[in-house]
Amino acid sequence: METIQQLMQQSLGVGVGMTIGSLIGLSFRKRKGNTEGLVGGSVFVTSALIGAVCMAIMMLINWIGGM
Repeated sequence: METIQQLMQQSLGVGVGMTIGSLIGLSFRKRKGNTEGLVGGSVFVTSALIGAVCMAIMMLINWIGGM
């Protein structure tokens, strides 16, 4: 359990950065009327999902690199 917490702390910056970046980018896209590809038609949900996936990938990379 301690390993997962450590991996989450090391990968949190990537997840938050991708969430904020995608939130800004998808907001511009939705304003222009292009809502295709958004999860549930929501910019926030899509951005949160992108951030979670990026954080999980970074956790995997950190875990493999630490072996």
